[in-house]
Order: sequence, then structure tokens, then C-alpha cells
Amino acid sequence: MTYALPRMREEIAYIAYHFHWPREEILDLTHDERRQWAGEIARINTRVNEGG
Repeated sequence: MTYALPRMREEIAYIAYHFHWPREEILDLTHDERRQWAGEIARINTRVNEGG
């Protein structure tokens, strides 16, 4: 299975921006792990934006 490079870059940028992790560390994550962290960040942002 091929993973779209633009989508992977988007996930890397999103995680790096919010968690300040280095690019190399994020690249070491599996696709599934990156998706899980991106989802967790989204949940945190939603909670914060809703005042919770």
C-alpha cells in the first residue's frame, strides 16, 4: 500500500507543530501511530476550543 506523500507531510507538520517533536522522531512512527497522535491532538484542540 502506498501512502500519499502530501498526507504524510500534513501529519508530520501537525504533530511537530503541536508537540514540538523533531521530524526524524515523527518519521520513525508507523503510519498508524502518526494517525493516532494526530487524532489525539485533534481531540485536545476540540476540548480546548470548547472551553473544557
